[in-house]
Amino acid sequence: MDGLQILLVDDEPLLLESLEIILTLQKMEIVGKAQDGKEALEYLKEKHCDIALVDLNMKGMGGIELITRMKKEYPSVKILVLTTFYDDKSITAAIAGGADGYLLKDSGKDAILGAITQIMEGRNVIDHKVMERLALLMGGGRHENTVLFAEMTEREQEICSLLAKGLTNKQIAEQLYISEGTVKNYISSIYDKTGIHDRAKLIVEMRG
Repeated sequence: MDGLQILLVDDEPLLLESLEIILTLQKMEIVGKAQDGKEALEYLKEKHCDIALVDLNMKGMGGIELITRMKKEYPSVKILVLTTFYDDKSITAAIAGGADGYLLKDSGKDAILGAITQIMEGRNVIDHKVMERLALLMGGGRHENTVLFAEMTEREQEICSLLAKGLTNKQIAEQLYISEGTVKNYISSIYDKTGIHDRAKLIVEMRG
C-alpha cells in the first residue's frame, strides 16, 4: 500500500497524531488531518485522497453528514469509519450513507491496517462487534424486508436469515449440511438479486 493517500478526520488531536505515525511508517501519505467534516471537505477540494478514516461524533459537521456528502461529491474516495460508537443509529446511518468499513477505535493497529488494505481491494470491512449489533437489530432474522425476499428461492431466503443472525459461511454450511462453496454460490446469487454486495448493507436493507 505504498503511496496510498489518506485523509484523517477526527476531533482528537492525539489520535490524529497516532494514526499519522502508524500510517506513515507503512509508507502511506497523509494528505490532511481534519477535525470536523467541513474541514475534511476543504481538503478534498485541493488534494487527491484514496481513503478517508472518519470519526462519527465530532464538533461541527459530524461523520454521518460527511460520509453522505463525500459519497455524493467524491464517489471514488473510500471511507473507513473509525469510532467508539456502535449504537443502532450510528451503524445503520453510516452504512446506509455509503461507508466502506466500520471499525471501533480499540480494534488495534493491525486491524486498522488490514481494513485499509481490504477496502482498497474492493471489500467491505465490519468490526465483529458491529456485525453482532446488526444481527441483534434484525432480531434473529424476524423482520426481513419482503421486497428483497420476493425474487429469492426458499433456500436463498433461509441463508439470508442465517446471515442476519451473524453466522459465517462455515457456520451456515454446517447448519444446512451443505458445502461452504455452495453457501458462497447462494450468497452470490442473493447479492445479484438484491444489488447489495456485502453482509452489513444487506442486513440493514432487510430491516426495511
